Amino acid sequence: MRPLNPFNKPQPSNDPAPSRWSYRMERLWLTPAFRKCVRVFLPAMLVVAGIGLYFSDADRQKVISEKYAEIRRSVEERPEFMVKIMAIDGASSGLNNAIREVMPVDLPLSSFDLDLEAMRKQVESLDAVKRVDVRVRAGGLLQINVEERVPAVVWRGPDGLELLDVGGHRVSAVQSRAARPDLPLIAGEGANTAVPEALALLERTSPIRDRVLGVVRISERRWDVVLNRDQRIMLPPLQPDLALDRVLALNEAQDLLKRDVTHIDIRNPDRPTLRMTSDALTSMREMQGIKVNSN
Repeated sequence: MRPLNPFNKPQPSNDPAPSRWSYRMERLWLTPAFRKCVRVFLPAMLVVAGIGLYFSDADRQKVISEKYAEIRRSVEERPEFMVKIMAIDGASSGLNNAIREVMPVDLPLSSFDLDLEAMRKQVESLDAVKRVDVRVRAGGLLQINVEERVPAVVWRGPDGLELLDVGGHRVSAVQSRAARPDLPLIAGEGANTAVPEALALLERTSPIRDRVLGVVRISERRWDVVLNRDQRIMLPPLQPDLALDRVLALNEAQDLLKRDVTHIDIRNPDRPTLRMTSDALTSMREMQGIKVNSN
């Protein structure tokens, strides 16, 4: 047996425990987020980087873009996607022609190249169109359904004669009054903004309908009912319907409108006045003994 030498240092033995860095790596690998990053995100980033590097070349980009455009065009121009016919329903012949003139399409055309919303707005910009629906139907049909404005009155305005609907919206111009004798006539500045009121007054004139030529808007605040024989009923701005009913009642009782009067002024309902013709006024003065100067 070898004697112990107190002066000799003990020899180090091999330690089976892992090193500090090895221990840290093992602990990190046991983390789920780290394993997911290494197994999923890192390969994905490498793939994306590779694709980006591949497509960064300008020549490759041009070739791919041209190929994509070629494939898309080949699909869009297939027969089942081509629009060949345009059908318009709900429009008169004149409006039908106007729609075809403003429609920004030249058929046949691929349905992918049609901007239906822009086409709808283009057709709806026509005065005579109230509402429109544009869609592509099977069989290559471009269907346009139109709700046309119905003329309700003829308005003699600053720009001439125009047809208006019940809401006062312009429908179209008209060359002469004789072109639409079936519609009532309104006139005066601002009359187009009060079409419902004018129609209501004209409806009340049914007892003397054969004598009514139309109604005129005065100062954008009141109405005159114009009759033949150069007669006018001057109505107040407030409650003109009641004032008109009063005049019609007087006419029913006393044949007021058959007399030699030119104006029935009822703008002040408490003091209605009559304006007589010059001949009637002369005759009345003569009967009252008033000397009339012939000059």
